[in-house]
Parts: sequence; C-alpha cells; structure tokens
Amino acid sequence: MRTADFDFELPEAAIALKPASPRDAARLLVVRQHAPSGAEPSHGDAAFEDRVVSDLPELLRAGDVLVFNDTRVIRAALLGVRVRGENRATIAINLHKRIDASRWRAFARPAKRLAVGDRIRFGHEGRVCLLGSLDATVTAVLHGGEIELSFSLHSAYLEQAIEALGDPPLPPYITSKRAVQSEDAERYQTIYARREGAVAAPTAGLHFSDRLFATLEARGIACHFLTLHVGAGTFLPVTAPVLAEHRMHGEWGELSQPTAAALNSARAGGGRIVAVGSTVLRLLEAAVAVDGCLAPFSGETDIFITPGYRFKCVDLLMTNFHLPRSTLFMLVAAFSGLTTMRRAYAHAIAAGYRFYSFGDASLLEPAVPPA
Repeated sequence: MRTADFDFELPEAAIALKPASPRDAARLLVVRQHAPSGAEPSHGDAAFEDRVVSDLPELLRAGDVLVFNDTRVIRAALLGVRVRGENRATIAINLHKRIDASRWRAFARPAKRLAVGDRIRFGHEGRVCLLGSLDATVTAVLHGGEIELSFSLHSAYLEQAIEALGDPPLPPYITSKRAVQSEDAERYQTIYARREGAVAAPTAGLHFSDRLFATLEARGIACHFLTLHVGAGTFLPVTAPVLAEHRMHGEWGELSQPTAAALNSARAGGGRIVAVGSTVLRLLEAAVAVDGCLAPFSGETDIFITPGYRFKCVDLLMTNFHLPRSTLFMLVAAFSGLTTMRRAYAHAIAAGYRFYSFGDASLLEPAVPPA
C-alpha cells in the first residue's frame, strides 16, 4: 500500500494543546462495525456513537479485561549548547532510545549544526544538575535528524541529571504553539505510570482516573498491566512512499507470566481483551502465538501493523486520534478497516473532537474478530 492512502486533512484548531479536566471527561467515539439491532447505521454498515470516557464501564461487560501500559515518561527533552572551539550553537535534543548506561540515541534540532566529536553542554534558565555539569559527545550523526550521544555521567547518575535538567517530551505540534508548563509533567503521565523508560506517553491511558478505575472494578472488569517503553519514533510520520519501505524503531517491552496467564484465562472464560492504547496492542500481538494464546515476553519489538494484518488476541482497542500518514493511523486502519476509520475521523472532525496526544479517544471494534 502507498503512504498517501493514509493521508487526511485536519484543521489546526482540532489539535489539542492541553488535556481534558478531569481526565475522564474527554470525549469517546465508539466505532462499531455494525449498528445495534433496530438502529440505523450512521455510515455504511459502521455505527458511530458519541460518548465520554467516564461511560467506558457501561460500554464493557463483566469478565472483560483492560490492559494498560505502565511505562513512565522521563524528562527526555533537553536544551543544550554545542561547544566547538569558540563557536556556540543552541541545540534541542529529544532522547528516544537508551543504548547502554551512558549512551542514548536522540533527535536533534537543528541536526545540521552537529558533527561527530562535537560536545554539547546541557542546562538552561539557571537549571543545574546537582551532580555537576552534564556534557555529551556526539558519537554518530544518522539520518532524519537522529544522532547518538555519549554522556559524561552514567546509570543512575545520568538518570538523575536528566530528571533535573529535562522537560516533559511534549510532541512538536504542541511545543510549536505554546511553551512547556510546569503542570505538563503531571498531565503527560498516566496515574499508574511505574517503570521509567518512555520518551513519549501511552496517550490513551492519560484519560483514566482513580474514579474510573473504581467504577470498572465495581462492574467486574479487571485491569492488568504490561510495559512498553514508548519511543519517539512511534509518532513520526512515514516518509517512505510505500509502507514496505518503512522501518519501525525497536522498543523494549515486557509481558509477565502471571499477566499472560490471567489474560488467557479471561479469554477462555468468554471475556474480551481491551487494549488501552496502540502500544499495548503492539506488545500483545508480539507476544501471542498463532493459536491466540499469550506467552511471557521480554525484549524489543519493531512490529509494524498495517492493513492485511490478522489480529490474534485483541477484541477492542481504545486509542486517541492520530496523525495522518503515521504508523498509528495505519494500525487503527488495520484493526477497524481503512474505509471505516476514514469515515470515523471525518465524523470526529465534523463533531469537534480533539486530536493527538492531549486529545479525545475512540473505542474501536475490529473489522475481523481475532483468530
């Protein structure tokens, strides 16, 4: 398929610059493959229903299982000064993949000002690292603005320095329109975030509140957690003209044996697996066998899901509204059908839904039930 097949026009006003408050007050577009009995289909065979996230418990049933990504976003946005002799240049860095205890891959702006061997010193607006200065050396200049950095600190010391000097890694479609605010550190983190390592939030999970979790539990809907450390590459538009030429960035994830067993048991008992976010869906599909049973998983996955993919274990997907030409829009098109998702996005735009990381959500039925 061609990348252009996944393009669409989105008004600038539809891009959310801050989240709904409270979290579960965000809107929720329910996309069903067929209209309920006695109801008229709203678009072809598909039926769209405008709800809010706090309605989610009544849209599910006892025995269903929600699966969440408990990754925790680090302060991966760093501002530094490139030092090259007497010359100085300001460089914005977004860390996206840890290589080892002292090295990271990152996206740099402007990358054209960097060369192998350059030194970058981090810290701005009077912010200093309690461990001293944080420097990094450029050890590789790659394609698409990507670089490799070797830091002067390592392990826990480097993590502390990044926490002290960095900002929440908000996407550029937000930071190009407003400054990072102190409350963004809380806004851009799920309330159940536990394992540090992500450089982008699993945004579908941002809508969940303590109140919503309590309601789900009261209705007999279980919640389980896995980990996928989201990389910035997940959200990048696909630039290759055809999908077969695109290569995903690898991301580390883990599905524990007890969680895999609990999900297999729920499905065997007639419950549905509801993936909260594309990251959850991708890791579950990486961990599932051809018979649909989940096995423990620990390692990297670069699974790229596009139309034609046969899903094996996810019955429903809750996810935000994604960028045109992105791997995420391709994933939802694979899950619910490209024609259905084009119509759903057109409905969302016309109805005033808010898009992207701080935007509203959708609850999707699959075009083909999982095997």
